[in-house]
Formats: sequence, structure tokens, C-alpha cells
Amino acid sequence: MKLFKLTTAVSTVVGSVMLAGQAMAFDLGIVAFQMSAETHARCANAAEAKAKELGWNAQVLNSNGNLQTHAEQIDNLVQKGLDGLVLCMSKPVEADAQFAAAKEAGIKIATVVSGTSPHTLFDVTANEYSVGADSALYLLGTINFEGGILLQRFEANAATRVRGSVLNVVLNENKAVTVVGEHSMARTKSWREDVRNGMQALILQQQGNFKGVWASFDGQAFIIDDLLKEAGYKKGDVSLVSIDGGEEVYRRIKDPESMMTATIALPVEDMANSAVETLKAIVVDGKTKEELVPGPYLFKNAILVDASNVDEHIK
Repeated sequence: MKLFKLTTAVSTVVGSVMLAGQAMAFDLGIVAFQMSAETHARCANAAEAKAKELGWNAQVLNSNGNLQTHAEQIDNLVQKGLDGLVLCMSKPVEADAQFAAAKEAGIKIATVVSGTSPHTLFDVTANEYSVGADSALYLLGTINFEGGILLQRFEANAATRVRGSVLNVVLNENKAVTVVGEHSMARTKSWREDVRNGMQALILQQQGNFKGVWASFDGQAFIIDDLLKEAGYKKGDVSLVSIDGGEEVYRRIKDPESMMTATIALPVEDMANSAVETLKAIVVDGKTKEELVPGPYLFKNAILVDASNVDEHIK
């Protein structure tokens, strides 16, 4: 009789623990704006891995650089009644209605390198003002702060736009440097073709007139690097500096055939992990957002990577 009671009691406790565990199951939606861009894919993959490590259910979606698809995917996840969203390199302004609907439904949103929104908890990002200054000053240093440069911009993303704005300030204070040509990427779905078409023309038109090239993110720089090689440039002929970090840019920095000179590396995996962990602390553990994030941004430090330290960053 005592054994029966003990067994029953243990079963009840185990059952309660299992039910509690089921009650704590967390459904997380992860949306990356364009996973053909390395940083977007790294962000989504790291967020998914961290969610699974926590025992959460994670669904990853790729908007393929299409704003309508992005909005529809967020809408669909909101309709599913998820517990939270992590959005990588998202578009808070363009998808404001979807962000507002998620907030209205009680779904907590954390973004990564997306900019702020009144409907989100926080955005995990680097100090893009510092990143923009570091990339600009490094490039100008390689050409001794004089001569012509080419620029590849992207205005439709908050981070890349800020980088370009700070670059403008640096150029305004260094009049011996001349922008001989620039292209602003307008398309997101077919962004590679956009960059190739725009920069190929500039490289051919301005051959011999520029000593450096600045790109707002590494994916653009890879295309420019290939175009420079096609045009007959050799390593050392021009400096090529961009921003993001990752295995491909590190490989190019080491490649004796590549023009890639340096990148300001963002800790993308750390950013994604922090987005998920901080979301858990707020939604599951009951901490207030103000305890963890002062203001709308959770900042992470970026690191300049060039030939002097690239070996430290290659896996």
C-alpha cells in the first residue's frame, strides 16, 4: 500500500513537471530579409540554434529581399499566435503595420541591425556611427587622405544608411579626397545585378582616377572585388574597405589576388544570441526591458579586421 502511494506520488510529480515543461514551450518566429546576404543568413541561423538550445520551437523564414514577402511573412507568423519574433536586418518603417499588429497581439519583437520601432522591444546592433567612421578613416588612411575614391551605398537599410552619412562627414573634413563616382543600390531582390551594373560602369569610366573603394556592406564589396579583378587590377592597386565580417571577406583579405583590404566585422552570431537570450529574459523570466536594455538599442562592439589580424578571425 505504501509502495503504491509512493509510486502514485512520484508519477504525479513527474506529470506535473512534464506539464510545466509543456506550458513553458516557446514558439519563436525568425525572419531574415535576404538570406543570400551572408550576414542575414548568419543571423537567422544563430538565432535558430540558440532557440533550439533553449528547447524552443523555431521557424525560420527568408523574405528573399522582397518587402511584400517580408510583410506577408510577419503577418502569417502573427496569425499563428507565436510567443516572440526575431527579425534579422528587417524593415521597421516599411513593415510598420505588421509590427503594430504583432504588438497588438502581445507578440514580443526583437530585431537585429534593423533600426528601432515603437512596436519592438529593442534592436541589437553595433554603433553604426562608429562603424561608419572607422571604415571611412581606415580607407582614407590607405590612400594618405588624398586622391579619388568610388563609393557603393545602400540607403534602404538603417545601418548602411548611417554608415554612409558618417562617411559624408569624414569626407567633408578631408577635402583632398575626391569622390569620382558613386552608386546607390536600389534593388534588394536582385541586389547583386544592381551593384554589378552600377559599379562596372564606374570602374571602367574612372579607371586610373581612383585609389580606393568604400562599400556599405561586404556583399557589395565581393562583387566590386571581382569587377576590379576583371578590369585587370592587382592587389595593392586600390584599397577596398567595407563592413560586416565573415569567412568570405576574411578569405579575400588573405587572398593575394583580391583587392579586399579590410572590413569592420560585426559580431552577428553574438547579436542573434543576445536577441534570443534577452527576449527570453523579458518574456519568460519576467524581467523588465529597462533592466536589460537602456533605450531602444542593445549595442555590440565591432572589430576592424585587416591583414594584420585576419588569422585570428578565421575558423
